[in-house]
Amino acid sequence: MTVGTFLSDRLGRIILWLACFAAAALFLAATGTQTGVLVILLLGLLLIFLIVQAADYLRQRSRLAELEQILENLDEKYLFTECVPAADRLYERCLFDLMRRAGQAMIGAVSDARAAQRDYREYVESWVHEIKAPITAARLVCRQLEGESRRKLDFELAQIEGHIERALFYARAESPERDCVIRQTSLAEIVAQAVENHRTLLMQSGVRIETQELDQQVYTDKKWAVFILGQLLQNAARYRGEEPVITISAVPLGKQTQLSVRDNGIGVPAHELPRVFDRGFTGSNGRSRGGATGMGLYLCKKMSGFLELDIRLTSEEGAGTCATLTFPAREPAGERER
Repeated sequence: MTVGTFLSDRLGRIILWLACFAAAALFLAATGTQTGVLVILLLGLLLIFLIVQAADYLRQRSRLAELEQILENLDEKYLFTECVPAADRLYERCLFDLMRRAGQAMIGAVSDARAAQRDYREYVESWVHEIKAPITAARLVCRQLEGESRRKLDFELAQIEGHIERALFYARAESPERDCVIRQTSLAEIVAQAVENHRTLLMQSGVRIETQELDQQVYTDKKWAVFILGQLLQNAARYRGEEPVITISAVPLGKQTQLSVRDNGIGVPAHELPRVFDRGFTGSNGRSRGGATGMGLYLCKKMSGFLELDIRLTSEEGAGTCATLTFPAREPAGERER
């Protein structure tokens, strides 16, 4: 709070006091009070008024500084009204009491929402695990088929598994600390697992995988990193061009390691590139080829933030797309455990 804001807040009161001083001066002058006495009296009243206002300003500024310091030191800002010391003035006490009651109502509503969200997350996770059984049974039935029918059914089952995997990780992304373990992991193993998970889609899309310089160690959660890389592989296969090739390579960058996933697909229009990580954004390619949900890259970005990965996407329409993941090469402070 500055002196200017303090005076502007009290402008009406100041004008009223000055009007009272002027009226008193006119009254005293009309009753024959000597000019010298009148001037001394008005100066005395003005001095007292200025002292009172200055003291009030200093008191309010000190109080605001105290409250701001309390707020800054709180990890849970919504507990502010529960931690402030009792106020001296009735108006401030009543105001904080109203704020405290409103805060308690808000905390109750947030607690209920978190409980409902937790229940929904647990339901989604249990549903995902339960749905895997009929999918596995469908794959066993698929093996009894031959030719084009088997290929098509195998492809559709792979698509279903991809959607289910996204649903599972979307639920887990709301509370990542419960499911994430950061440890040293082989980059080659991450790539191999991601390729294996999406082998059916890649094979039936005619995609050739090329790898380079993957003999690197990074600090990350292997399961989450495999999911992120899998989403990039799915996008590369879905938006492939003729004779599709995906090149996965790694290069050390000082204390970091950068993994690149480059394809020769149809690319992303330049005006859509800034929005590719937005939730639900499918773009013109997604609408033209169908099947896009706009959730894959959104989840990649969200999970990369928790894993302390830097994810970037560059693309040239008609020439291909390159996604880069930059891993921290040393263990982040405070390893997160399940």
